[in-house]
Amino acid sequence: MSTKVRTADTRERILTAACEVIAEIGFEKIRMRMVAERAGVSTALLHYHFDTREKLFTEAMTHSFANTAVGLEHDAETASAAVILARILRSLLPTDPELQQDWRLWQELWARALRDETTRTFAVDLYAQLHGWVAGAVRRGIESGEFTPTDVDDLSTLVLSLSDGYGIRLMLRDPTVTLDSALTSVWRQVAAALGLPAVLPTE
Repeated sequence: MSTKVRTADTRERILTAACEVIAEIGFEKIRMRMVAERAGVSTALLHYHFDTREKLFTEAMTHSFANTAVGLEHDAETASAAVILARILRSLLPTDPELQQDWRLWQELWARALRDETTRTFAVDLYAQLHGWVAGAVRRGIESGEFTPTDVDDLSTLVLSLSDGYGIRLMLRDPTVTLDSALTSVWRQVAAALGLPAVLPTE
């Protein structure tokens, strides 16, 4: 294994460990030593890659977002635009344990962004990336003729806002909101805007 590959592997293990620890106990309580132990590396090696907790946190959030997007559009050449958009929608809600962990990270980000200007700027940038991800899928469907033309930016903002709202209530285990009802409600808005059937598409 080359040095470059080993370095990339080490960073991957550290970021995965950081996501797990932050989601479990919260950013304010973590210590670099905890992350090093979870990743199976020395504290010195952890500090070599990430010299501050803040840098580790932002890199962990970026890592989490990137991993969420991996593979969702692997067959974009053959899958319908509606199927791709439905996958993205599911990934925006805490639909499985991995995404529930991502949601805990986002909740940590929101709380910290209210108190720290650098984190606030970072959070706004991450939302811009999410917005671009949704908007890109909508634009592809419009360009292919599968979707009815609409205000792409407005719809993308609506999707993110609804996903945030329903996602918070799902994370709180609000008994009046279920995953199915959340998905159905968000998709209903998407379908109405894009001229699609009201039933969420499956694979």
